[in-house]
Amino acid sequence: MENKVLVETSARHLHLSKEHLAILFGEGYELTPKKALSQPGQFASVEKVEVIGPKKSLGMISVLGPIRPETQVEISLTDARSIGIAGMVRMSGNIAGTPGCRLVGPKGEIELKEGVIVAKRHIHFTPEDAEKFGVKDQQIVGLKIESADRSAILGDVVCRVSPTAGTACHLDTDEANAAGCSGEVYGEIIK
Repeated sequence: MENKVLVETSARHLHLSKEHLAILFGEGYELTPKKALSQPGQFASVEKVEVIGPKKSLGMISVLGPIRPETQVEISLTDARSIGIAGMVRMSGNIAGTPGCRLVGPKGEIELKEGVIVAKRHIHFTPEDAEKFGVKDQQIVGLKIESADRSAILGDVVCRVSPTAGTACHLDTDEANAAGCSGEVYGEIIK
């Protein structure tokens, strides 16, 4: 599959700091891995947290591990509108000035001042795959996805090159649904 990369749908989820994990689940609590993700060392946990905005709740959403330095909630633009906050498209980890929400766990709750983002669409590459595809870290490319009834070309896709990455594209549910992604999907990189 020359010039094609695996496309994965990244559904709403959150990453917790050690401090917030303790507040929501109890002091000394550790996440329980449920399923390994395509990015080495990362996993979906069995733990879920309720995410509440000014208008309504998104219900219980999955916590991904391992813990991070800062808590971050990743949702779609549709999710943001539905709970009553401004959806801000950002790269993961860039949470300064973003909206907050309330998080409720089994042992406590947090009024998060900032940290809710709509993740910018991106492709993770190993250094070897980046060289093979002819892309550099932070390069912006397009991605062509062909499906039965909703083929799409997406722009503004950020290349993220790291020796700890697994090569895969991450789209949120709005983007994946717009392109008719279902099952195993590959996209063609357009430079």
